[in-house]
Amino acid sequence: MKKIVVAVLCVLLVMLAVRLSAYTVDAAEYAYLTLLGAHVDTLDGADGDRGAGLHFGWPWPIQSVQRLDRRLQQFDLPATEFLTHDVKGKTIDKMLLVEAYVCWRIADRDAVDVFVRRIGTIERANAILEPRIRSELGAAIGDLEMDDLVNKNRARVEQKIAWLHQRLIESQKKQVREEYGIELVDIRMRRFSHPAQVRDSIFEVIKSERRTKVTDFDEEGQRKARDIETKGDELAREMLAKARFDEVTIKGNADAEAMRIRNEAHQKDPEFYAFLKKMEKLQSILGESKDSKTVLLLSTNRPMFESLFQPPRPQVDPKKGEKQKEGPP
Repeated sequence: MKKIVVAVLCVLLVMLAVRLSAYTVDAAEYAYLTLLGAHVDTLDGADGDRGAGLHFGWPWPIQSVQRLDRRLQQFDLPATEFLTHDVKGKTIDKMLLVEAYVCWRIADRDAVDVFVRRIGTIERANAILEPRIRSELGAAIGDLEMDDLVNKNRARVEQKIAWLHQRLIESQKKQVREEYGIELVDIRMRRFSHPAQVRDSIFEVIKSERRTKVTDFDEEGQRKARDIETKGDELAREMLAKARFDEVTIKGNADAEAMRIRNEAHQKDPEFYAFLKKMEKLQSILGESKDSKTVLLLSTNRPMFESLFQPPRPQVDPKKGEKQKEGPP
């Protein structure tokens, strides 16, 4: 019975030793191996020969395995206010609120030892990189003007952002690689904006500019309306003057035509025309007013009545076969 118990205990101890001696490495991590606290090896999960998979070593606590993520890491820089450069020497409302993010990773398998000894964890790496990059970012933005980053000229803004990105990468990449075994992959600006304490005043300035433009547009519209109205009145006067001129011209032509017809008629029969004129005068004397109660008593032996009793009569021209007026009896 004791032999069986001893055998079972031996089997359990062997299984425990095997379990403590075996470890796995993922393809997305580095395995940092230490033997009695001294670094002995680093396994890269992306290495095809000694990378991801099952491995065996000394059981813990003789040998320990520290796993580190080999993938790209990213953290956000807190929104920070930076003072931009003003060539005119005015610093009012020249503060710029900047939000950015940083991408980094452990450089390679050889850099894992430096990373573990000087930093140790991903969280501590983020805490160390943040103030360094924020300080360099503030120095770089201090060399720029506000219009370099906040401008309607998109090409100018993109050019300055590219310059800022290159400066940040070049100034920090070599240092963090040598000091911490970190490869600085990218530093990107997420957003540029004005600080909250001056944002309301900026909005008021924008509103004031918009109100000024509205006033300018109203004045321009009223001016154009007056111009249109003036041109309309001028056109109406020109059309009315032309119509009056045409009226006078037509009336003049009509009077001339009437005079021509009258002259032709007078030339054909002057005595008959004289008779008609006498009748018109007689009518003006006798029938000037219908309501007039004036009575005019005249003898028929008057020259004005002779035309009534002896009107001109047409006579026939024997040569032309036309009627001609008769002479007085």
